[in-house]
Amino acid sequence: MFEELKKLAGNVSNRSMLDLFEDPARAAEFSLSACDMLFDYSKTQLDDTIRAALLKLAADRGVEARRDAMFSGAKINETEGRAVLHTALRNLSGAVVTVDGQDVMPEVLDTLARMEKLAAELRASDVTDVVNIGIGGSDLGPVMAYLALAPYADGPRCHFVSNVDGADIHDKLAQCDPAKTVFIIASKTFTTIETMTNARTARDWLAAHEQGTEGRFIALSSNLAGAAEWGIPAERVFGFEDWVGGRYSVWGPIGLSVMIAIGPEDFRAFLEGGQEMDAHFRTAPLAQNMPVLLALVGLWHNQGMGHATRAVLPYDNRLSRLPAYLQQLEMESNGKGVSMDGADLPYHSGPVVWGEPGTNGQHAFYQLIHQGTRVIPCEFLVAAQGHEADLAHHHQLLVANCLAQSEALLRGRSLDEARAKVAGKFDGDELERQARHRVFPGNRPSTTLIYPKLTPKMLGRIIALYEHRVFVEGVILGINSYDQWGVELGKELATALGPLVTGEASADGKDGSTAQLVGYVRAIAG
Repeated sequence: MFEELKKLAGNVSNRSMLDLFEDPARAAEFSLSACDMLFDYSKTQLDDTIRAALLKLAADRGVEARRDAMFSGAKINETEGRAVLHTALRNLSGAVVTVDGQDVMPEVLDTLARMEKLAAELRASDVTDVVNIGIGGSDLGPVMAYLALAPYADGPRCHFVSNVDGADIHDKLAQCDPAKTVFIIASKTFTTIETMTNARTARDWLAAHEQGTEGRFIALSSNLAGAAEWGIPAERVFGFEDWVGGRYSVWGPIGLSVMIAIGPEDFRAFLEGGQEMDAHFRTAPLAQNMPVLLALVGLWHNQGMGHATRAVLPYDNRLSRLPAYLQQLEMESNGKGVSMDGADLPYHSGPVVWGEPGTNGQHAFYQLIHQGTRVIPCEFLVAAQGHEADLAHHHQLLVANCLAQSEALLRGRSLDEARAKVAGKFDGDELERQARHRVFPGNRPSTTLIYPKLTPKMLGRIIALYEHRVFVEGVILGINSYDQWGVELGKELATALGPLVTGEASADGKDGSTAQLVGYVRAIAG
């Protein structure tokens, strides 16, 4: 399916991207504006021919029809027989969305109103700390959004516990007042072993400080009976349907901690931003559709050019958890090895996604990006304006660094330029040796997403943009982006290994390595 892309890639792999800018219209023609954002993909090898081939691929693979099916409530998660409707959670208009012939919006809006009521009550109370206990999508989305929207957080402090490592909850509880802390247990089934282990530790912590549990726990779960066994009243239980995947769930009850922190009004602005991107994605032609173009650039780099990773580089310290959030969003969604019909994929699926905020990353791994032997496409994100008006010079320097890095990746430094740089300091063979160490290959692709300011609405637009990007890539790859069977085996084996680690069961039958490691733990732990 990607033979044409590979052929095109072979034709341009050594072409100078810098030379493409001899066309004065290059930047404008390979950029796209939508929802107050500018997506610049001109610093890539895409040209009119390649872009046309990518758009044809999207059309041929039925992206538009599949998109319309998703928004209509069709069960596009075919392996689990479920609709995919996280978009309904931000459908503030209340426009009808049906699943199995039933409009789901009344319940969605009722849940949102209940969340807002509880959030307002907690914000007006003497509660100082909220601890969100979850894992995966029940943690990555809320913690990312909470950190991103820190300038708007005027409610109780929020803490996030995800790891079953006792150090995580121990260190978070040490920051909390036992008399003024509320816990959110975020588990759709209310059986997730890591989450429920941490929840029981939280309950024990309250008891150890002679605190009762009444009014101290909130459940984000569809298991009403399980929550009731914990003594959590129905008005503090917020469920969500199976058509909301965990990594897409920050828009609903899983986002309650964020709502408590920033307030219902700003949380609604976050939802509005996502809804605006939904409207753009649904109505814009493929060639002017930002999620589609973002996806096509990614497919070009991975399936066409053969670049196996992509670096997400937000130049915003408050987006420090965005790369980790997108790791799950993209790698759990599109990290598949079989197509929708169960056949082995004859090509690679999603890339490895990783990154850190700038400018910190510049002093960590940019060396590899600039001078390493592998090409790593980079995706920069930056706001034109920061929140700290009295520190505007900091933000100006931040923006300058972001733009400089993408320019450096494009431009590079030739051997002649490197020789000139060290001339007068060295001569002869040593000059040549020193110069070669200062050569930057350049011609390395990057995109930049730039926007006015990181507000709740803007964060909603950005997250929805990446969600739809994952959808488009999945459709073109021919995989189901909405199941995650790859996480199941490890869970099953962890449950079975528990009694072995504690010594309650024998390691007989395990492979030699696992038996050896269990034996080591038993010997050390006693």
